[in-house]
Amino acid sequence: MDSRVRVWLNRTYAENVFFIDQLRNNPQRRPVEIHASHADPDSPVLMAADTASLEPEGLSSAAYVEYALDHCAKNGIDVFVVRENQAAIAAARAEFAALGTVLVTPPAEAVAVFEDKITAYEACSAIGIPTPPWHRVRTEDELVAAVEAIEATGHTACFKPASGAGGVGFRMITRSPFSLLHLGGFPSPYVPLDLVRQALAESDREVDWLVMPRLEEPEVSVDCLTGTDGKVRLAVGRTKNGRRRGFTLHPSWIEPARALAEAFDLHWLTNIQFRLYEGEPVLLDVNTRPAGGLHQLAQCDLNVPFAALRMALGEEPGDLTPDFLGPDYAVVAGPRPLRPVALPHQRTESSARPVAVAPQVPAAP
Repeated sequence: MDSRVRVWLNRTYAENVFFIDQLRNNPQRRPVEIHASHADPDSPVLMAADTASLEPEGLSSAAYVEYALDHCAKNGIDVFVVRENQAAIAAARAEFAALGTVLVTPPAEAVAVFEDKITAYEACSAIGIPTPPWHRVRTEDELVAAVEAIEATGHTACFKPASGAGGVGFRMITRSPFSLLHLGGFPSPYVPLDLVRQALAESDREVDWLVMPRLEEPEVSVDCLTGTDGKVRLAVGRTKNGRRRGFTLHPSWIEPARALAEAFDLHWLTNIQFRLYEGEPVLLDVNTRPAGGLHQLAQCDLNVPFAALRMALGEEPGDLTPDFLGPDYAVVAGPRPLRPVALPHQRTESSARPVAVAPQVPAAP
């Protein structure tokens, strides 16, 4: 009998090469076959996978679900770690279950709440999760009013799209006029208010921005693993303060994350981010998928991807609170190989041998 567990990651981010590594290098030595798909043939996750394929572009959400169902059926996928088209795929959970595929993604209703940051802030505030002051902005006048209200409290205003991920579109507002100072050194996230107003006035494109005070460090990303029974098995914070990284189990960060995961049925792997507003932790963002830095918890002797896989297979990993927290560290980049040939490709035994690469490792800050 074939005892391999087939796991598929769809259009995931490059850092999940480490997620794949941890699934393979699991403490039970369980054979895991990794399938990865992406629209970018140069995504390193494709080289890291055993079976790699290019995803079709331009599909509607409904068509993408059909593509995913077909992929699972043809490849005998046991566990599907979902990123692309997450809400639509989660809504079709029963169809995937009929194929024998377990979806590692929260319910569609939970995903929908956190696709829009303002909807998320409203929902979290309603259950007592601290959030920063915020304004929804769609026009030039609304932007000016929001910036003035925030600056009146002594804070710097910033904005980002109401929906989106990875800090894309984040900018901080300055009153300084554009000058050569903005062209020196590396590109800055600061943008003069006058230029933003001008761009809004001259564009016929609608915006939907969340404008709020700039929050202070540390940033704490709490990685959670929650069962479909609503119980949190893991909640560990990864701290970020400049270059320095570390870990925390302090209740001021962990308890709101646990409460949020349980209240909104954030099953499986999620990441809940906090920063400080006037010295107190407040919600920054909620990712209904595993974070790119999840593998860093290996420094606390945790293999979280494999724990999630065990849960997906009906096993109980138990309480995953670490016995110790790893030392502070910094993140440095290392090379990963890319596929030298066209896709699709089935990894052979010879190509499955380890490739000598420089992994991501802790470094002195």
